[in-house]
Amino acid sequence: MTTSAPQNRAAWLKHPKQTPFEIGDAPTPTPSATEILIRIHAIAINPIEAAQQKVGMLISSYPFIIGCDAAGEVVEVGSSVTKFQKGDRVTMLCDGSTENDSSHSAFQLYAASREVIAAKIPDGMAYKDAVVLPLGISTAACMLFQQDTLALPFPTVPRKANGKVLLVWGGSSSVGATGIQLAIGAGYDVVTTASPRNHAMCKEIGAKWVFDHSSPTVVEDIVSAVKSSGQLYAGAFCAIFGEPNAVCGKVTLQLATMDEAKVVATVYPAVMPLPKGLPEGVKYSTCYGSDLKKNEVGPAVWGEWIPKALENGDLKCKPDAVVVGHGLESLQEACDKMSAGVSGAKLVVELS
Repeated sequence: MTTSAPQNRAAWLKHPKQTPFEIGDAPTPTPSATEILIRIHAIAINPIEAAQQKVGMLISSYPFIIGCDAAGEVVEVGSSVTKFQKGDRVTMLCDGSTENDSSHSAFQLYAASREVIAAKIPDGMAYKDAVVLPLGISTAACMLFQQDTLALPFPTVPRKANGKVLLVWGGSSSVGATGIQLAIGAGYDVVTTASPRNHAMCKEIGAKWVFDHSSPTVVEDIVSAVKSSGQLYAGAFCAIFGEPNAVCGKVTLQLATMDEAKVVATVYPAVMPLPKGLPEGVKYSTCYGSDLKKNEVGPAVWGEWIPKALENGDLKCKPDAVVVGHGLESLQEACDKMSAGVSGAKLVVELS
């Protein structure tokens, strides 16, 4: 007896700069030996998706399906998959844009995912909450743990404190909030920045110090706090584009006592130029958020830490999900809201 594949639907970009998305049928992906097929129940929106619709970033041909963050139920597993089985509830990173493969993109009902960039979620966790994590935590993990970035030790459960301090600039963003939690899991105390309205959230997820990113004395405040603590400075992760990267460099030059700490990890992909005016004497690193699937960081973070940290509460689903609507038709509104600006929240679309 054979079972027909489920009918897939997607929010398509049929040509460059298309608005709105075109909702229509799509091929149902067939997972390879190392992949799982997910029935998606929640999709989160990132700045990259809004940029892809507007300017075609990372899209080499059309028609195409975009989307990086998905959560849902496993409906099929590849022959070599060992971590998952049908019926598992998961959150996953969708790498369709970097692989030029729409079957791995999130803006559809069914998508394939590599086993190495998916994780089970606790039974009581809502899909809308779990879906805020994938791209943010993957980007942060690349910047914190890859050997060509900050090369920090991997996070553990339970946490093993090391007495060192890491700067995470932009702690209320999705990349910053997950970066804070990853760094804490790796044993570091974290000093971060955010708008005053988001300070409480940064404290909730474990930041030791939180400063107003717009304060004219923010550099002096961070330097004073870390020096007063007597702890070693381990470097900086700037989760924001633009001028804050130079500010992180200024802090780093004043606090770093060893060359390996004179590093600012950025959210810039290698294809984008770094901002001008960066201070000399500091190394600035770049990456793609999906790079961890190709090295030891993916198994260490997605395979080991995320499921354990979600289960015991070390990893919180932050920033909070804000549900924009239900169904693929709501993805356009969500992307429009992202383009208008979002602070301290993650926009989510739920699917039935």
